[in-house]
Amino acid sequence: MSSYSAWQVVCDSDQILWLSLDCPQSSTNTLGKIALTELATILIQEVEGKALQGIVIQSAKSSGFIAGADVHEFSGLENVADALAYVRQGQAIFNKLENIGIPTVALIHGFCLGGGLELALACRYRIASDSVKTRLGLPEVMLGIQPAWGGTVRLPERVGSLNALDLMLTGRTLRAQPAKKQGLIDQVVAEYYLVKAAKHFILSTPSPKKLPWTEVLTSQKWARPWLVKWLIEPKLREKARSEHYPAPFQILSTWQKSLSRDAALNAEITGIEALAKTEAARNLVRIFLLQERLKAEARGSYEFKRVHVVGAGTMGGDIAAWCLVNGLQVTLQDPSPDAIAGTFSRTKKLLQRRLRTDYLVKNALDQLTADPEGVGVSDADVIIEAIVENVQIKQTLFEMLEQEARADAILATNTSSIPLDEISKMMKQPERLVGIHFFNPVAKMKLVEIVCSEKTAAQSVQAAKAFAKWLDRIAVEVKSTPGFLINRILLPYLLESVQLFEEGVRCEDIDEAALAFGMPMGPVALADQVGLDVCLSVAKTLCAAYGGEVPKILQEKVEQGHLGVKAKRGFYEYREGQPVKSKASNMLTADIQERLIMRLLNESVACWDENIVTDADVLDLGMIFGTGFAPFRGGPAQYAKQLGHQALKTLESLSKRYGARFQAHPGWQRFLNKQEASNEPNQEK
Repeated sequence: MSSYSAWQVVCDSDQILWLSLDCPQSSTNTLGKIALTELATILIQEVEGKALQGIVIQSAKSSGFIAGADVHEFSGLENVADALAYVRQGQAIFNKLENIGIPTVALIHGFCLGGGLELALACRYRIASDSVKTRLGLPEVMLGIQPAWGGTVRLPERVGSLNALDLMLTGRTLRAQPAKKQGLIDQVVAEYYLVKAAKHFILSTPSPKKLPWTEVLTSQKWARPWLVKWLIEPKLREKARSEHYPAPFQILSTWQKSLSRDAALNAEITGIEALAKTEAARNLVRIFLLQERLKAEARGSYEFKRVHVVGAGTMGGDIAAWCLVNGLQVTLQDPSPDAIAGTFSRTKKLLQRRLRTDYLVKNALDQLTADPEGVGVSDADVIIEAIVENVQIKQTLFEMLEQEARADAILATNTSSIPLDEISKMMKQPERLVGIHFFNPVAKMKLVEIVCSEKTAAQSVQAAKAFAKWLDRIAVEVKSTPGFLINRILLPYLLESVQLFEEGVRCEDIDEAALAFGMPMGPVALADQVGLDVCLSVAKTLCAAYGGEVPKILQEKVEQGHLGVKAKRGFYEYREGQPVKSKASNMLTADIQERLIMRLLNESVACWDENIVTDADVLDLGMIFGTGFAPFRGGPAQYAKQLGHQALKTLESLSKRYGARFQAHPGWQRFLNKQEASNEPNQEK
């Protein structure tokens, strides 16, 4: 056998060729040009003319099968022509694999995403492990592009058009058993049985599973336009606007128009050519690469097994539950038996949604221990405080925790507002305290703010980042200042929406303006969801720190008990948890947008200028994953760069009309000068 840099090639005594992908100098397998080119060579030199029984493709890495195409390499291509050549190369290789003439098996453990799944689809069989880590999907739409190595063709052939479109249009992933139920996976086995199962399929060549007649029907030429017009596109438009996110609509067009195999593959190339030029794709790919950067920064050989959570309220209980989802043992401390019981109940529901299988749910729930006396503190790797926002109580607690915890344990607070230096005043080693600020709901919000003061040790910060990564969270390091990053930037945006309401603008028009900009939820609906009492408390704290006034109507709403969703009435009235709305007029959309977004951008530049985060890239990532700021726009800093000096003119105009809250922060000129001095949009300062 020849030697390859990315592939290990072995032919066993049964004449089965085992191809194990092991991308060098990477913890994750991706299909870059080297891996693809070598695979093409292998299919010629090691297969053609050989009396092989079959081919098995697997990963040599424990981290997973294949994460997809190499996004770093793809984004670094100099022009669209190079990108299309990369696409055509992948299509040609996968076509050759599909038509190789002998049984082929993709052996999947861990993630199998994007180009990795497209490679697996080109094999005759797919066998997956039953591990909770095994996930399959085509998430290209999340990057503003579409599958282009035959995914739009082969996935519908395996699972039916409606199932395939659901996966491709949403980017969601499937665990092994649901994937088998749809027909994407042929067999699910324990990890230790994968090799034996692969040999069985190669040597016995079972017949492929046939699609149900209903799925065959929906793929017919006459059915596609009807399905698109009356079923698929209306649902898609409820979730995304084509002017913001063209990729899902391009995928739908590719499926609808491409009936033959050749036409469909050509349509993939046409689609990727159109999408690669869009601002949305460039920004979404940039955001993906920023995520990879922060994951790499959360480095270190840390091993986490036991977590102790103090406080069984909403946040503490949900943090405990999320730790269980990620395989950790948790002790939960709270003096209230009712609070602990409530956490157990909520945790079971979360585990059922996430793990699905009864025995996995039971095993995870067995790792949660009620610990009202705090016995688990001394054994914990991580201790997280999530109690009431009272500085005196927190000071006393951390004085005790410092004495009882291991010297190498992480001591973390989930405070959303109190400076770390205040909390650590009674600690002998204040450098141990770090903030790990989760957002509500914990299971859905990917962002975690890692809060540090000037006293916080670098080791404490790095350990906290590694812990966040362990929990599959994006860790953004922020300074310990009032509001940190997310709440500080978000509050002026929310308060401006309240001010607009106070001026007589309807809630529906305010929210529609934000939705039209690309926000996932309007600011009025968001305030109601957060809770107007919470908004008022944060507003008082941040206005005291940074200046500004709290709108009177917010105070009045809280005094009246109109607290939002939880009270069934806030700015909206709620029935069965849903706001009662009338149709937006769209008459003032541009003016409302300008006021909302410029308040947010102005505060973003202030945070950049005050070094609340290390650079503008981190600010963008934080706001996208912490607030849902329109991802296709690249984040507040990226959008501010795009506006350039026009932003200053807009702020000047707004300040003349509406007052000092729109006065441009002094950091704007420094921010714009920094961007103009570099070809890269968001360099470190």
